[in-house]
Amino acid sequence: MSLDHTAPNDLSAFWMPFTSNRQFKKNPRMFVSADGMFYKTADGRDVLDGTAGLWCCNAGHNQPKIVEAIQKQAGELDYAPAFQMGHPKAFELATRLCDMAPAPFEHAFFTNSGSESVETALKIALAYHRARGEGTRTRLIGRERGYHGVNFGGISVGGIVNNRKYFGTLLNGVDHLPHTHLPDQNAFVKGQPEHGAYLAEELERIAALHGPETIAAVIVEPMAGSTGVLMPPKGYLERLREICTKHGILLIFDEVITGFGRLGSSFAAEHFGVMPDLITCAKGLTNGVIPMGAVLATSDIHDAFMQGPEHMIELFHGYTYSGNPIASAAGLATLDTYREQALFERAAELAPYWEEGLHSLRGLPHVIDIRNMGLIGAVELEPIAGEPTKRAFQAFLDCYDKGVLIRTTGDIIAMSPPLIIEKSHIDQLFGTLATVLKGLD
Repeated sequence: MSLDHTAPNDLSAFWMPFTSNRQFKKNPRMFVSADGMFYKTADGRDVLDGTAGLWCCNAGHNQPKIVEAIQKQAGELDYAPAFQMGHPKAFELATRLCDMAPAPFEHAFFTNSGSESVETALKIALAYHRARGEGTRTRLIGRERGYHGVNFGGISVGGIVNNRKYFGTLLNGVDHLPHTHLPDQNAFVKGQPEHGAYLAEELERIAALHGPETIAAVIVEPMAGSTGVLMPPKGYLERLREICTKHGILLIFDEVITGFGRLGSSFAAEHFGVMPDLITCAKGLTNGVIPMGAVLATSDIHDAFMQGPEHMIELFHGYTYSGNPIASAAGLATLDTYREQALFERAAELAPYWEEGLHSLRGLPHVIDIRNMGLIGAVELEPIAGEPTKRAFQAFLDCYDKGVLIRTTGDIIAMSPPLIIEKSHIDQLFGTLATVLKGLD
């Protein structure tokens, strides 16, 4: 007797995340397999992946090396405790990850997701200052419209309203920088906008308000993804770095989306030439195949903890699955795949063609802005009066019906395809979206 996994007999038990559950369950959209650039639906249709899953399948789907590594590791060592024990692949992956990161980063702390990476980075920042005798530094600074996962620390420093408003007062001692979206000055910009570097100066005001000696860290996405693809203005990240250095504040880059080739470099820190003190990553680390994340730290931060008796635990933090063997094997195979197929370089080479195709949508009905960098793009739509998000969601449904997967956040369409994308796929993606936009009310 074979089980049919393409048609579940009951949809009620699974409470789906970030989903309009009632709408979905009336007309389910089910993927049952994937290969290369395409998903296969339960009714046998191919759907072009215009979002790399959820910004995570950077090498596309069903990569043979990754599949083989997972299968082999499962039969060799399925689990090993990460507390006071280790296994070789976790150490090998940490070394490989630091080797591909920009020069200052020499240590990796493994987590299971981007949300956990953010929590870990915030805790490391707080503990670092305490270890150095600056325990007054307890304040954390995020940014409006920022997304840093869904744990309490992440939503506290985050700035997307719906992610915060249902969950009470969150963490104390958190403040926020203004977001960098200036549509009146920067609409339809290709790459980094010219206007807005001055927004970083708000950090000086916040430091003066609370006292810089009370601030532990500033966390920002170098390019904000989940809020609708907001680019950093020219000079903005550089000025944040200067202010943080001046006041002894740690700067954290949340690179859960921008890491692993999305902008044509290993990390956005390398792309922009601005080095933070900590980098969070996840998603593309294992090509989305198995949950895994990491925090990259400089030796200055790591070594501040390596004091006192050697038998004592230096950082009271970690997870049951930190550096899980199967996830580590997947991570190693993923990094091999990126290198062997030169996917970061491929992303950089395709970026101009991507940009041209994306901006060809300018002038279509309801399009009020277009933004892009690397292999990321956003099309912002004018909301329907009194019905925010509805127009973009209808575009999402129409694109799915026509064989293309996009993502929406509010009334913004966001796209971030696997780095294996071909020019013909780019044509299909934007051609389909153009047809859909022309048909929207």
